[in-house]
Amino acid sequence: MATTTDPAQTPSATLAERLLTPSRFPYRTIAMGTVGSTLLMLAAFGAGGILIKDPVLGHGPLSWIRYGHGRMLANAVLYTGFGLVVWAWVRLGRYVLLGRVGSRPVLIAAACWMAPLIVSPPLFTRDVFSYLGQGAQLLYGLDPYANGPAELDVLPNVVQNVHPLWQTTPAPYGPLFLLISKGVVATTGDNMILGVILMRLVLLVGLAGTLWALPRLVKHLGGKLPVALWLAVASPMMVIHLFGGPHNDLMMLAFLTIGVLAALEKKHVVAVVLVTIGMLIKPTAAIALPFIVWMWANHLEGESKVRNFLRAGAASVGLFLPVFVAGTWISLGSLNMGWWSGLKAPQLIANWLNIPTGIGEVFYNLVHIVVDVQVSPFVTVARAAGMLVLIAFGIRQWWLGRGGGTEAVYRAGISLLAVAILMPPTLPWYLTWGFVLLSAFKWQPRHLALVVAVSVFVTLVYYPTGEQALYDWWFIALVVVASLYSAASLLRPDPLGLIDAWRRPEKFLRD
Repeated sequence: MATTTDPAQTPSATLAERLLTPSRFPYRTIAMGTVGSTLLMLAAFGAGGILIKDPVLGHGPLSWIRYGHGRMLANAVLYTGFGLVVWAWVRLGRYVLLGRVGSRPVLIAAACWMAPLIVSPPLFTRDVFSYLGQGAQLLYGLDPYANGPAELDVLPNVVQNVHPLWQTTPAPYGPLFLLISKGVVATTGDNMILGVILMRLVLLVGLAGTLWALPRLVKHLGGKLPVALWLAVASPMMVIHLFGGPHNDLMMLAFLTIGVLAALEKKHVVAVVLVTIGMLIKPTAAIALPFIVWMWANHLEGESKVRNFLRAGAASVGLFLPVFVAGTWISLGSLNMGWWSGLKAPQLIANWLNIPTGIGEVFYNLVHIVVDVQVSPFVTVARAAGMLVLIAFGIRQWWLGRGGGTEAVYRAGISLLAVAILMPPTLPWYLTWGFVLLSAFKWQPRHLALVVAVSVFVTLVYYPTGEQALYDWWFIALVVVASLYSAASLLRPDPLGLIDAWRRPEKFLRD
């Protein structure tokens, strides 16, 4: 596949003509995203998930960017950087859809956009501070599934930077990830900056695993590799959320994608083991296991489909249990099953990004106009109904995947998206669970445009500090406009003619 660069900008050519003018490599598009990512990194020192006591800026001459007008300026620079990253990603997406760039430019773009964020404060989240706090608990012999990091009487920098919501909340993550966090804290101690950087570097192992699996998944699932890489690796959800965050979903996705690939290649034992390990990092990976049973059953010889299913199911359970038990024991030093109760902790987060929660809040507001009532019963009932819908939907998807093969993988990806949307809480980076698997399938341009809109929207609905912006309605209105414009820009360059109007004012005035 030929590769090209950004079109030459000649005064006589229209924007569409310039877009289709071939050259060798998209230097300017990659550079645009890199500049945007660098602005994100620099502005994050004033507007991102900054430390309570920061040894970099502290009370020095640059500390003004954290207060008052300085903070406003930092936010303006940060959102400018975000806009440049999205602009570059959408423009790269157009080149991918036109077949003008192959996989290599997309990978280079993703690497260039991630590189500045290695040393950035956390972006749009503070979860990494919780990772370090929970790892510190395990390091010092405390049970992260019984209490929150506030019980630590050591590493004060680690403890004080954990978000207040999670200070006394048990860990909701798998034991293997806590073991990884323990290793990071054992290396960096109370140095939060090194802790965040090392955590990002460790999570890059997960990105490497996903990158290894994607080309092979594309061959099985019928997609196009440049599209898959653009969607799964170069998107704002991956660059800014999973890496810039950073989030442990990046590690889980590696085991999930490689495990699914192993199932497609009839390496069923490897598949079950890998997905189970992924579950020990983040329990969501378990959604794929029932679909892998179908894939295994359809690869077995014999005329009885029921018998094949029972054989595959029994073998999967026989593999799952020892891996699960051994992984838990190795990670925690005991068969501590308290992490199952810790899975309830994220449900403390309530906002309308989770559809059932949003429906409950709508009904509450309607009733509250007439009667003074509490919101919790409405949200609780709506969430319960949402769980019933999710269970029914998941069972249906599982049954539709009974043919195994690519259909089972597709249904697993759809189910992962459904879990992210219907099970509380819905956090922006959760959508990557399904998108990474589904990226390896064939996509229609209009569906990719929808993904662009969703990607931009969910990245922006939290402030750079990690606090939610979902009830700042004027801000959300601007986010919706930006998301729709980004989606339209994938299908048609400059859909409102803004750039051409700027570059050709005489034509604008004449029209």
